[in-house]
Amino acid sequence: MEVLLVLRLCCNCTYALLYKPIDRVTRSTLVLHDLLKHTPKDHPDFPLLQDALRISQNFLSSINEEIDPRRTAVTTPKGEVRQLVKDGFLVEVSEGTRKLRHVFLFTDLLLCAKMKKTAVGRHQQYECKWYIPLADLSFQTLDDTDSLPHVQTLPEHEIEEMKIKISSIKSDIQKEKKAQKAQSRNVDRLRKKMNEQESCLLLHSPTIPFRIHNKHGKSYLFLLSSDYERSEWRESIQKLQKKDPQTCVLSSVELQVLTGSCFKLRTVHNIPVTSNKDDEESPGLYGFLHVIVHKATGFKESANLYCTLEVDSFGYFVSKAKTRVFRDTTEPQWNEEFEIELEGSQCLRILCYEKCYDKTKLNKDDNEIVDKIMGKGQVQLDPQTVQSKNWHMDVIEMNGIKVEFSMKFTSRDLSLKRTPSKKQSGVFGVKISVVTKRERSKVPYIVRQCIEEVEKRGIDEVGIYRISGVATDIQALKAAFDANTKDILMMLSDMDINAIAGTLKLYFRELPEPLLTDRLYPAFMEGIALSDPAAKENCMMHLLRSLPDPNLITFLTLLEHLKRVAEKEPVNKMSLHNLATVFGPTLLRPSESEINKAHITLASDIWSHDVMAQVQVLLYYLQHPPISFAELKKNTLYFSTDV
Repeated sequence: MEVLLVLRLCCNCTYALLYKPIDRVTRSTLVLHDLLKHTPKDHPDFPLLQDALRISQNFLSSINEEIDPRRTAVTTPKGEVRQLVKDGFLVEVSEGTRKLRHVFLFTDLLLCAKMKKTAVGRHQQYECKWYIPLADLSFQTLDDTDSLPHVQTLPEHEIEEMKIKISSIKSDIQKEKKAQKAQSRNVDRLRKKMNEQESCLLLHSPTIPFRIHNKHGKSYLFLLSSDYERSEWRESIQKLQKKDPQTCVLSSVELQVLTGSCFKLRTVHNIPVTSNKDDEESPGLYGFLHVIVHKATGFKESANLYCTLEVDSFGYFVSKAKTRVFRDTTEPQWNEEFEIELEGSQCLRILCYEKCYDKTKLNKDDNEIVDKIMGKGQVQLDPQTVQSKNWHMDVIEMNGIKVEFSMKFTSRDLSLKRTPSKKQSGVFGVKISVVTKRERSKVPYIVRQCIEEVEKRGIDEVGIYRISGVATDIQALKAAFDANTKDILMMLSDMDINAIAGTLKLYFRELPEPLLTDRLYPAFMEGIALSDPAAKENCMMHLLRSLPDPNLITFLTLLEHLKRVAEKEPVNKMSLHNLATVFGPTLLRPSESEINKAHITLASDIWSHDVMAQVQVLLYYLQHPPISFAELKKNTLYFSTDV
């Protein structure tokens, strides 16, 4: 009876910890410790005393940050150490709604928590949403009757607009800091605004499903931004499961203690947004990263192998490029070059896959064949290393596999500069009027042929115009078009479709001036900003009439092609807005004089400057009913051509 009274006293002190002095709980813990020493192990109350002592000790440790600042574990009911192995912020789909969670992987269980709303000045606390013992956790595939629940998804254009707003706010913060009378209140206000935008972006951008199940058949769904991240969580869990952890059932008090300890145990303290970074931290790289994936070694058996490349952007990782599949080999030699656009990126990831052609192995979450990840690794993008003019060679070791690659970087301010071609022949870097006159055509041959090939066999390709083509293939096509090679049609039919799409984008990017011309750029910016629909329509059509004929006809040809690509959006995942995002800044960008006039100095400023308007201009024409060259010219009589 005495033992039970002491036990009840200690538990009451633990529950009332927030309301009673800490020293009372400390004294109760000491009493329990002494009582346990003098209680025989075969006494029926011995296990209860053990539990009470453990709970009191854990509670004291979890609320006293100074006791053990490096604490990484808690004690289980059996006296074993429950170590934190991994934690991070993930997006959970709960009742069809995206929720930001902090997930903790311990040696014997997975715990999903959310941060409680607390008053200003109070310590932050976690609330446990659910937990699964690792012994009861599985990654079983769904039955045919199961399907991915309806998930709240933002339109692609809203995601892109958020990115541009974030870049714009970053620019405003830098300007505010440079101002002689900079007020910290203004900076704090801008940081808060940026944090809201970045948090919203991190919540709505992940799309890769990661589903886990408990032994009762209940499933939990997370959405991740990259396959790399999904693989890391899966591998960490499976590694712990190989140690045969015992199942466990936590009482409400034990769960409260464990959840309370998470605040101290966590290794990831903030969501990965810019506003949580120190001012001294690198802002990342803005521009183009050229990567050559050379080869891989270390495979024990022949397989069909390929690599994908991911870079971080706005706090999460996105897949940017993919090599060819090298079939039935232990030493794939890709030697493929890619050009990857960086938006404040700091890290490059390479994943090596074995291609699966077995259609029975479908992932029911996304209805795609699941390829096996053979290895993965990452490298930091050190500005001093990659910003030299020379290629930097490196090796990533992953799970016994070595992938050799080279990279070099071109900053965005350099990539904005257009260099006219010095040669008299060729098509790249040559004025479009010169090319059409030489060819006696209305639209350059290169534009017509690339469009025809994409519509013939690439219109169903996922990510067409977004996924990078192999740079060496693009350069080969560029050389062939420049030399007017007779076998160009044969080359096109044999070439990877992403390389052909990349060649078309490169052609427009290397024009001496943008397709929509330097002269009309300010007028396009003003026209798209008009709020009156009728005035905007008149202005935007008038601007098209003001283009030189070769530019106008080529633009209208490209416009109709992109509309046909977007009609296949359910298959190729390329909406009108996606296509406008890809082509807008290429067809329409400020001249060097405009950039100098705007006094833009930061690479991030250059990236955000007018990009939203450039995208909106192309999107306006893409969403417009078919525009006829003949009708435009017929109406020229009613309008002045002066802009």
